[in-house]
Amino acid sequence: MILSASRRTDIPNYYSDWFLNRIKQGCVYARNPMNPRQVSKIPLSPDVVDCIVFWTKNPRPMLTKLDALSGYAYYFWFTLTCYGTDIEQNVPDKHREIIPTFQELSKKISAERVIWRYDPILFTNQYTPEYHINAFAQIAEKLRGYTQKCVISFVDIYTKNQRAMQKLQVYDLAPPAQTAFATTIAQIARDNGMQMASCAEAVDLSACGIVHNCCIDKELIAQITGCTIRADKDKNQRKECGCIESIDIGTYNTCQNACRYCYANHSPRSVTQSCQTYDENSPVLCGQITAEDKITERFVKSFKERQMTIWDI
Repeated sequence: MILSASRRTDIPNYYSDWFLNRIKQGCVYARNPMNPRQVSKIPLSPDVVDCIVFWTKNPRPMLTKLDALSGYAYYFWFTLTCYGTDIEQNVPDKHREIIPTFQELSKKISAERVIWRYDPILFTNQYTPEYHINAFAQIAEKLRGYTQKCVISFVDIYTKNQRAMQKLQVYDLAPPAQTAFATTIAQIARDNGMQMASCAEAVDLSACGIVHNCCIDKELIAQITGCTIRADKDKNQRKECGCIESIDIGTYNTCQNACRYCYANHSPRSVTQSCQTYDENSPVLCGQITAEDKITERFVKSFKERQMTIWDI
């Protein structure tokens, strides 16, 4: 089993104590987003958790707690963009706080296991292609040697973020301009020792030096664990997504980063209401199990297949 923590919220930033309590207790409960009364009980034994994939904009609260994960394989998706608090309202200053946090995390767990997401890319009158290129170059230089890969995607418009995108007057680049932009930042990444990849993009950017990427990455997990991973594509993701199957333990309407492009929150009010129910000792994130909940123990298994070495022949 691959554990996703989480596409739906920033667990390392806001809920690391809850997560580590779940690790200590050996199980976690997760509600079905489409039917909240359906709850899965998920075991967290290292015997079945092949890898934990963390998603965050600021893992600072976890840096002193990583020893609690010594029995697990894991890696971090670390989102670091050029936006200010007009777009990412609760994310600390990038140069004073976030970049040093990225560097410190990389030193602790290796550059291989901290992947830079410059994502999503959106264009406005302030955040022009030229602005992005200049900011991307500055960040890439500071992350040189601290990561091996940078992943990008262009902003997607959903019902939940459509109004915010309209207020920001977000615009798309014409295909030739998008190609030129992508080619430029890919070269900057290579100049700083990073492979450039895209996330769930329908457009083919291979001519720009950008390969398609998988966030729940079978090859990376195999590299980290030293085992072949036998897992299928995640059927719950978009067709452009190449991720393998995983179990997400996050809860929508709980991310406090307050990014204006966010698709995981209905509204600031919904986040406030959800966070009022946070209990680091609860088996479920931001809430409690009630008598009305139908709990099902989820069957999980390891995807690992031990790789043969020369000594096995």
